[in-house]
Amino acid sequence: MQKLEFALEFEKVKESGGGIPVIIVAAGSSTRMKGQDKQMAELCGIPVIARTLRAFENCADISEITVVTREEKVADIQNLGNRYAVGKLKNVIVGGSCRAESVMKGVSLYKDVYDKVLVHDGARPLVNNTVISNVVSALKDFNSVTCAVRINDTVKRVNNEGIATETVNREGLVSIQTPQGINTEIFLNTCQNTDLTLFTDDTSVMEYAGHKTKIVDGHPDNIKITTPEDMAKAESILRKEW
Repeated sequence: MQKLEFALEFEKVKESGGGIPVIIVAAGSSTRMKGQDKQMAELCGIPVIARTLRAFENCADISEITVVTREEKVADIQNLGNRYAVGKLKNVIVGGSCRAESVMKGVSLYKDVYDKVLVHDGARPLVNNTVISNVVSALKDFNSVTCAVRINDTVKRVNNEGIATETVNREGLVSIQTPQGINTEIFLNTCQNTDLTLFTDDTSVMEYAGHKTKIVDGHPDNIKITTPEDMAKAESILRKEW
């Protein structure tokens, strides 16, 4: 992939008196990135995780940032925080064996301080202030919130042989993104004595506890980096060519 050279100025954002924390989950194994660490892969010259950190650094609704990652990446992310002037980065901790366990470790840091927090994928570097603010605003009235975009493509159910068995009615279907907002106490209590591998996202935990999830507008550009093709798409979005 051709590297796009450009200069960016990173200025520290003045911390406001309000805002809530965000837990950024960056503990995945990048198995579909063909040997490349997606968090550290350079997207138009800047590591993916650094772009994600800067997105929340620049949002007035965020008070501080905690990153949950693999043990061998702790020092690297701390260094990136310094390099890219992420003054809100307060904690970089080691994650768990699955996503929910990693989130639980991050949420535990705030259980006695904040009643609600955001959770975001480290590999979604193109999230914008509007999407973040949409989630934060809805979280004032709900214990479980996520951003999402509507599905416009035809959706089919496929069996193990790759044969379409059903065309699914897409009315009311959405594709879930992050950040998501959760109530810290409810989330932690639900995670206790529960099989954490059951949950595909953070709002799934809240729904398991009987709480409704509020859906707010996400953005098509808020893609998750999973494959090298996603890196190419993200670069095109940054270049405004996609």
